[in-house]
Amino acid sequence: MNLRLSTSVHKQMSFPKHINMDPFFRRKDKVVFVVGPTGTGKSRLAIDIATRIPAEVINCDKIQVYKGLDIVTNKVTEEECRGVPHHLLGVVDPNADYTSDDFRHHASDALKLICARDRLPIIAGGSNSFIEALVNEDPEFQSRYECCFLWVDVSLPVLHSFVSDRVDRMLKSGLIDEVKSIFDPTNFDYSRGIKRAIGVPELDQYFRNETSRTRARFLESAIAKIKENTCMLSCRQLQKIHRLRNRWSWNMHRIDATEVFVRNGEEAEEAWERVVARPGNMMIEQFLYDENDHMTTIVPSESVTVMATNGMPISIPAMAAAAR
Repeated sequence: MNLRLSTSVHKQMSFPKHINMDPFFRRKDKVVFVVGPTGTGKSRLAIDIATRIPAEVINCDKIQVYKGLDIVTNKVTEEECRGVPHHLLGVVDPNADYTSDDFRHHASDALKLICARDRLPIIAGGSNSFIEALVNEDPEFQSRYECCFLWVDVSLPVLHSFVSDRVDRMLKSGLIDEVKSIFDPTNFDYSRGIKRAIGVPELDQYFRNETSRTRARFLESAIAKIKENTCMLSCRQLQKIHRLRNRWSWNMHRIDATEVFVRNGEEAEEAWERVVARPGNMMIEQFLYDENDHMTTIVPSESVTVMATNGMPISIPAMAAAAR
């Protein structure tokens, strides 16, 4: 049956004035979200996708929006961006109180610009409260966009081992000097702006006692607290993802990246391509081009055994893409 309305019929139809008729007469633009706990590779996957199809990335990490502290906030470097344009990354005054409403407003502007360039917007980051504000609390977003969510997941014991090692790497890269550059002994407020970042308040007592004979103990305690708080953050983020998926029935596809994190070197790179990048791109292509709107999910095809960082064997499903 032909559902196209003639001009004469269209003029005769009467709709309440408060109803937005746009969704009835145009296709929605599509938006991809890449979510997951800290350290799982969200930014890497978003960039991988954007190097294979015309796309731009919108950062939705509530700390990475601020200028400065690139090591502490673990911002992607220019080299890691691989030429992919990024929005809302390191652009906000470090002392500002950047809210979910601010993100919703700025992300909406970025979305319109990216779609006007006929590119795919990819929103990536771990601040699920920002995502929820945009997707569930913005009527304009709901009327304009169709969403697909890629959830990059890693077994928590493996992830916690990785983020602990990542803190050590950040320390070697200059984390302490970076935080010291903004330390103010007269300002105890770590509740707003970039000073909320994990790695800043934990070092307060170390800087205040830097000349003490026990300064090494203060530093050791601060590092342990940074690692602990990062692990706690990953747990909270994972819990929020589960709540959002169950509460709002988001079109969310889970990708298990655990195998990548328990391998090293070339084996890790091969695992990333096989269990993360390739399935993720397959899902996005289907989301963009499949008129039948079938869902693509990751399902286990076989099990492999790999060694975790503590030497214990872990059985992990080798992932394959399947349509349903």
